[in-house]
Amino acid sequence: MHFDLLVKGGIAVTPMGTGPADIGVREGRIVAVGAPASATAATVIDARGLHVLPGLIDPHVHLREPGGDGVESIETGTKGAVLGGLVCVFDMPNTNPSITSVERVDWKRGHIAGRAWCDMGFYVGAAKSNISALAELETQASVCGVKVFAGSSTGDLLVEDDASLEAVMRSGTRRISYHSEDEYRLQARKKLFKSGDPYASHAEWRDAETAFLGTRRLMAIARKTNRPAHILHVSTAEEFLYLQDYRDLCTVEVLVNHLTQVAPEAYETLGAYAVMNPPIRDRRHFDAAWEAVRNGTVDTIGSDHAPHSREAKARPWPDTAAGLTGVQTLVPVMLDHVNAGRLSLERLVDLLGAGPARVYGLLRKGRLAAGYDGDLTLVDMGARRTITNAAMASPCGWTPFDGLQVQGWPVATVVRGRMVMHEDEVLGTPTGRPALFAGTRAG
Repeated sequence: MHFDLLVKGGIAVTPMGTGPADIGVREGRIVAVGAPASATAATVIDARGLHVLPGLIDPHVHLREPGGDGVESIETGTKGAVLGGLVCVFDMPNTNPSITSVERVDWKRGHIAGRAWCDMGFYVGAAKSNISALAELETQASVCGVKVFAGSSTGDLLVEDDASLEAVMRSGTRRISYHSEDEYRLQARKKLFKSGDPYASHAEWRDAETAFLGTRRLMAIARKTNRPAHILHVSTAEEFLYLQDYRDLCTVEVLVNHLTQVAPEAYETLGAYAVMNPPIRDRRHFDAAWEAVRNGTVDTIGSDHAPHSREAKARPWPDTAAGLTGVQTLVPVMLDHVNAGRLSLERLVDLLGAGPARVYGLLRKGRLAAGYDGDLTLVDMGARRTITNAAMASPCGWTPFDGLQVQGWPVATVVRGRMVMHEDEVLGTPTGRPALFAGTRAG
């Protein structure tokens, strides 16, 4: 039996269980899980001492194109992704201009050719001006779904009132992803603070009730319209518990930051480099996020990779740019949590593989199984490394995890049968493609 690629000697994490299995890939697809010892291949990867995972996915990144390639671009962002062990990312629409029309989706799909190191899906943004077009937009090739900013948006991407939110939910059928903060409460509370207040004020202004109120409102309208929802970056104990009553309708994302960083310590040590939306919260919410991972409430984990220049981060609060980098560090930080016993490696694979595929209807990715894309993430669970600013591929040049020592590291990234990263070095040229989703047109 001959393959284009054979991964030999590793411990494979498959839907059937975790154990020794050689993986054979032919014409970009997995064709054997448990290839015979006699198998040969054009390329052989020695995976002895490594775990072989299905290619991992970050369903929540901001790669800033068009309009922001000084701090990030498709090329640099996806380079960071494959360095971090990711085979696919879903890119957000709040760019300049926003991705809110068929023409802009078409531009972005074509723009990644020769630039993207990994495969990509694209969100389209909901705006009050394009509500009637959303049913068509969500079916465009490579669109992972509609993104609604119900609070805290940029440009024209704010849909904050109930009537408009209901109209959005009645335009189309696919699952909608939401940034859930109540815009009215945000604006009312903003006057309680002043420029130059401590960075920790961010978590006071955007308090737990701001997020919980936004989620209650969204779920009431989703129930009324019977429209599936995905609440992004859930960050409060109240939301995790509340959303358990909506599992027939709603799926849940948590961010690596809300599983790793805790207030007030994060603000004391990182200052502006802890400012993100929703904010890093106190230990009660941190503990609730981990309980939601353990009890199955959480469906996906994302990085919400949102780079800004150092100059933008240096502004006094609340004018400092909100958002943190994370696409390159998502997998190492989560592998460290696995080694610390906070979740199993199989659960991590679900949250960064099968989970995103299930929630968004991503086709042929997220599982180590015959017929799926030859996407693999090879990790050394014993490797001890230190995350540094200097290693980041992003032009912004920083990470909130600078100096963090972790155990567990991605050693190789394989996208559709081609090794694109090996031992912290990208290989060849960018060959990423638009991803495929159920309910969309062929590209």
